Amino acid sequence: MKYIIIGLGNFGASLAEKLTSMGNEVIGVDCNLDKVEAIKEKITHAVSLDATDFNAVTNLPLEDTDVVIVGIGEDKGANIMATALMKQLKVKRLISRAVAPLQEMVLEAMGVEEIIHPEEETAERWAKKLNLEGVVDSFEVTGEYSIVESEIPKVFDGKTLEEIGLKKKYNIIVLTTIKYMKGRNEIGSAKQVADVQGVASGTTILHAGDIMVLYGNNRDIKKLLKEVRK
Repeated sequence: MKYIIIGLGNFGASLAEKLTSMGNEVIGVDCNLDKVEAIKEKITHAVSLDATDFNAVTNLPLEDTDVVIVGIGEDKGANIMATALMKQLKVKRLISRAVAPLQEMVLEAMGVEEIIHPEEETAERWAKKLNLEGVVDSFEVTGEYSIVESEIPKVFDGKTLEEIGLKKKYNIIVLTTIKYMKGRNEIGSAKQVADVQGVASGTTILHAGDIMVLYGNNRDIKKLLKEVRK
């Protein structure tokens, strides 16, 4: 996977290093040359440029990048402007950071569907979420075990948990399933609302596109997600 991370503060730099250590290609971007110099030996590439300047960002390999993350924190205006540019340039997948409720509402109104809250979510959590295909969110219980939200693949559609046998085959437990319903935020923009379906059982029927909440060893979860998406 190829990532561009805009904003190399504490969160952005930490995420860039973790994704690089996982074997990904990571380009770090910041207008502060000192931050670029501090990280350039730890990630694939580090570039000093103004991410709010259209001509400057068009020099980045956006078309070949899988995920662009706008991690600018302190300067909310720069964050929104950089995010707007990435939307305009139609990057494949865009994730932006919000540090205030109003900023989050503006990002949602712009159509940004994935928003990072670094005060609540660690760089390690996001690195795992990004690095495992199919993971919507994750929470590390210990170094080896995690709770992971994953989109239910088509191969499981219409089947019960007993039929697919995740506990027997992968030693993974499905805690619950989640449906996402259409709703509205405080300013009337479209927003997805989570509808948790209760404690899962063997008779729980899975539907493609919904979310299943898994608990198990990181190795087993990774194996499952890799095999069902071949």
